[in-house]
Amino acid sequence: MTEEALFDNTLTRIRIAYPGLAKGARRIADFVLKNPQQVIRMSVTELSEATSSSEGSVVNFCKKMGLSGFQKLKLSLAQEAVQPVQFIHEDLVEGDDVATTCRKIFHSGIQTLRDTLSVLDTQAMQKAVHVLRAAKRIEIYGVGSSASVAEDVQYRMLRIGLEAKVVTDSHIQAISASRTSPDVAVLTISHTGATHETVVATKLAKAAGAQTIAITNYGRSPLQAHTDIVLFTMARETRFRTEAMTSRIAQLCVVDALIAALAMADYETSVAALQSTSDILSIKRF
Repeated sequence: MTEEALFDNTLTRIRIAYPGLAKGARRIADFVLKNPQQVIRMSVTELSEATSSSEGSVVNFCKKMGLSGFQKLKLSLAQEAVQPVQFIHEDLVEGDDVATTCRKIFHSGIQTLRDTLSVLDTQAMQKAVHVLRAAKRIEIYGVGSSASVAEDVQYRMLRIGLEAKVVTDSHIQAISASRTSPDVAVLTISHTGATHETVVATKLAKAAGAQTIAITNYGRSPLQAHTDIVLFTMARETRFRTEAMTSRIAQLCVVDALIAALAMADYETSVAALQSTSDILSIKRF
């Protein structure tokens, strides 16, 4: 993923990454979020003094946001000021009528997809396609709000002819993960990347030799320590839209892209499998 691809939503990325930042990095984040126009005109020394940080800490903060340094941060903020994103996240407030509520919810969903596209690494997606296509078996882990997404992944993979199994029970996840091997690929879906059950299952699978892939929200998380490939989403929680709601929109779109890429990687086989499964499912319809 190039820096140019990251330029669109720097402030949003900072907001999403904020909960996982250390105290010093949060001071820098707070200043940038409150004073983006001022930061554009500052030197790295001035920003470090304004945030009681070292110049090295400022540079490290920029790198955590996916940029090579302070100049790239300034450039991205300047571009964002000239070309603001079309939609913004708006929280619902008391007194909003139905029309306003619908507009805010739809715009928030659209912005979630725009933000996710800005952090989606297509090279990582290509690697995931290669690993999943090469695997003898695919296991999919998810709990809570991610369980329904994991089940959808299994259904979609089966439709294009892949051998896939979804596991949403935490005990069975642990047992199944420990019995994987190098010819198995594991796809873990977790918004926070910090759910104990799925982190443990992914760790066990990696220890058993499986190739591990995660779909998780942008930012550092325990899950990433046990994954070979990470596909990031970017979903922000608001008062009436919990992470469970916004994350599913992003996760499902990443899944859509992944399944489509898997199908395109072996087009003829996928088309034949889709036709075969459609014929089988036709008996379920009136």
